[in-house]
Amino acid sequence: MSLRETIKVLVADDTSVSRGLICNSLYEIGITNVDVCNSGDVAFVKATREGFHLVISDHNMPGMSGLELLANLRSQKSTARIGFILISGAMSRDILSAAQKWGLNNFLTKPFDTVKMKTCVETVIGRL
Repeated sequence: MSLRETIKVLVADDTSVSRGLICNSLYEIGITNVDVCNSGDVAFVKATREGFHLVISDHNMPGMSGLELLANLRSQKSTARIGFILISGAMSRDILSAAQKWGLNNFLTKPFDTVKMKTCVETVIGRL
């Protein structure tokens, strides 16, 4: 079984269109074990209960932002090592710096395409 078939990914984005675009890119590169949610709060609960290899999260979400989700995941022993990719349409140096302090694995700016998504994911989990 290949890495594409075994990796379990959680996508957190409050916008259904963005969730769809992220999922479509993942499907196009062969990653099909994907779960979605529309908030950082739900993503945190799912990640702590269900176990994922990778979380791809939008930064700007109501409630718990992507940065707060990252910080909360890193503060829990059971989720501290989950791969984490932060996505934003406006990735500022301040956001990126704060995310890196919490152990961000990679980031992607919107808009993105499947090639950029694949490169970003492979940087975190290895060659697909």
